[in-house]
Amino acid sequence: MPKAEAGTPKWLANKMKSKGLQKLRWYCQMCEKQCRDENGFKCHTSSESHQRQLLLFAENPHRYLDEFSSEFKTGYVELLRRRYGTRRVNANQVYQEYISSKDHLHMNATKWLSLTSFVKWLGREGICVVDETEKGWFVTWVDREPETIARQQAAAKKRKMDKDDDERMSDFIAKQVERVGASGKDDATYSELQRDEDEKLSLKLNVVGSAKPKTEVAANPSVFKIPEIKFSSASSVRSFSSTASSKERKRKSALEELREEQERFKEKKFHKDYWLLEGIVVKVITKDLGDKYYKQKGVVIQIIDKYAGVIKLLETGHKLKLDQDHLETVIPSPGRTVRILNGEFRGSDAILKSVDMDKFAVKIQICSGSFEGKVLKDIGYAEISKVHVEPS
Repeated sequence: MPKAEAGTPKWLANKMKSKGLQKLRWYCQMCEKQCRDENGFKCHTSSESHQRQLLLFAENPHRYLDEFSSEFKTGYVELLRRRYGTRRVNANQVYQEYISSKDHLHMNATKWLSLTSFVKWLGREGICVVDETEKGWFVTWVDREPETIARQQAAAKKRKMDKDDDERMSDFIAKQVERVGASGKDDATYSELQRDEDEKLSLKLNVVGSAKPKTEVAANPSVFKIPEIKFSSASSVRSFSSTASSKERKRKSALEELREEQERFKEKKFHKDYWLLEGIVVKVITKDLGDKYYKQKGVVIQIIDKYAGVIKLLETGHKLKLDQDHLETVIPSPGRTVRILNGEFRGSDAILKSVDMDKFAVKIQICSGSFEGKVLKDIGYAEISKVHVEPS
């Protein structure tokens, strides 16, 4: 039966009947035709045009399946980005808004059998952050636009440069003064008075009188003088002197401790807040990129603005641009070569001698540069990393 011409009553009736969404099982994605009932869908599948489309699909099914899947993913993610941004939202709510358009691409034509499998795929690819709750699956779009990444890097760099060395030193000294002042209140220690049973304590008060006549003494307003207290017991004198000396030692120890803290701070002047170096092996510790790259090891091939670098993954060969906060060092087995990442010996290669698991520290021996042969102990895990060696 031929189609009704445009503008005829039959054509208007067909348009009114097909208005809105209809059942998905009576839709043919290859022909992009929606049938209203089972009989219409059966007639369509037996038509010549549908058979030609099936022959085209049979020649290269993967190409059509990938195209449909890519189109569905693009539409879903674009709606999520424009409608909700980086907010957390129910995945089914986004899907209902997506299929509200009659011309949308149907999920039964893609490689995903259900919305749950599609949401899990988004999480594995790092496109969204997904989590399952009692109310269903929730998704959060991850913004990886170049402008957003550049803005975040600029803000992080500004925060790091807000405090210069002088401000850090002044803050450090202020904290140390507060700590010493607070500890000075509790410096006094109290103990019981210990004295031998046979020992006697005697006090002699010698009031020195005036040698002048009484008339002169009466005229002088300052008649009385401060009495002198004498201790006959030598142990009592020693106890008083030892108490005074102990307090003096405590006061000196607090000042000495402050000086030592300042010296240690000066020693840390060589330490920088950036540690990435080319040629070292690092591990990805961020989950923002998805489970695909989490805990993957790679080698630093380029440094960007001191705090970021380009990482080439050892397993897949993919290249990622990551900040140093999303990476951690790799400690090899003893006998391997490592590179010092911070301090006075930054950039020098060394041989890993031993690892102290309790202190999270290592012992190394420098094997390059002017400090060759020098042994360093108690070096933290974050101060060194494995040197990448190309396989022969």
